[in-house]
Amino acid sequence: MSVFDELKARGLIAQMTHEDEIRELLEKEKVTFYIGFDPTADSLHIGHFLQMVVMAHMQRAGHRPIAIIGGGTAMVGDPSGRTDMRQMMTPETIQHNADCFKSQLSKLVDFSDGKALMVNNADWLMDLNYIEFLREIGVHFSVNRMLTAECFKTRLEKGLSFIEFNYMLMQSYDFLKLYREYGCKLELGGDDQWSNILGGIELVRRCESAQAYGMTFTLLTTSEGKKMGKTQKGALWLDPEKTSPYEFYQYFRNVDDKDVINCMKLITFMPLDEIAAYEKLEGSAINEAKKRLAFEVTKMVHGEEEAKKAQNAALALFAKGAAAEVPSVHVTKDDIKDGIGIVDLLVLSKLTPSKSEARRVVQQGGASVNEKKITDLKAVIQPSEFKDGSILIKKGKKSFVKMIID
Repeated sequence: MSVFDELKARGLIAQMTHEDEIRELLEKEKVTFYIGFDPTADSLHIGHFLQMVVMAHMQRAGHRPIAIIGGGTAMVGDPSGRTDMRQMMTPETIQHNADCFKSQLSKLVDFSDGKALMVNNADWLMDLNYIEFLREIGVHFSVNRMLTAECFKTRLEKGLSFIEFNYMLMQSYDFLKLYREYGCKLELGGDDQWSNILGGIELVRRCESAQAYGMTFTLLTTSEGKKMGKTQKGALWLDPEKTSPYEFYQYFRNVDDKDVINCMKLITFMPLDEIAAYEKLEGSAINEAKKRLAFEVTKMVHGEEEAKKAQNAALALFAKGAAAEVPSVHVTKDDIKDGIGIVDLLVLSKLTPSKSEARRVVQQGGASVNEKKITDLKAVIQPSEFKDGSILIKKGKKSFVKMIID
């Protein structure tokens, strides 16, 4: 199966500019392509991870990835998908964030011996002469056409700043620059980048009388169409300091039944025939697919050793000596005294923010201690129930904490 067919079969492709030409290009040539990453945080997240997987698929098929760190464009801010203007960033912050991306990208993409390149568009954007840029690049853009682009529509309602309006020109110029320097013919990106990708293709055509191509990915969403990767603490980060390997593993261990197969196709390298076998599972057997998904993705991001630790921590969750990766809260003997009521226990464990929320959880049958469901609001947990100085408290099916007496 060609890489084009592989990407399509997995549902990774959302839109293409020239389907037949792109298929032929990827099957007959070794293509240099690029994906941009704006360094607006000091870690990539699970949405970026899907793009990393596509880069790896392409590289394994013999094509050369260029990862652009948007050090220049981040000084302006991409209006795509925004209703407000992005916060300005200092060059120092941008450089720090760009440095953090390198090791994360390298987990899936081989940058050795020129097999892949990493460049920073600040290298050419920061030194541009504005008048020359307007004469060479700006002259090729129609304001009327730009205003119809999806990335500007939502911003127009609240007011689009002139600095943001330049973003499309800058990203388009990136494509032209990479075409001239590296023979880059293909730009890939999230589906929200479609307008910017078209701008770059048109600029290459006008300036170089050459054909360039664009392809966007499916966004990682739930069956309800919501973006995946949102947790109670925020985004699902690839940095273990921001999202621990255990939390990362648990996120995918607990995905909705309807989403597990799609996730396998989009963000793992599992063979499609193997995924098809998991697709036949029903009922509680689907948990086996979730365990496999969680292990595979965690292994790709954090390495096999951390994936095994997370897996073992989940298995040992209710057993003596559960691994340190299990979320825990430390309390004193004075906190427990001669026993503590279930409502106070839930608040003390931080599983619920208030007593009223704790009461609701208990009344709805969502509270358990050491795997024993508790529905009595007056229930008291005795110190003797802290086996080896700890108990496991659960709220619902997915939220739990190990409470340890120091």
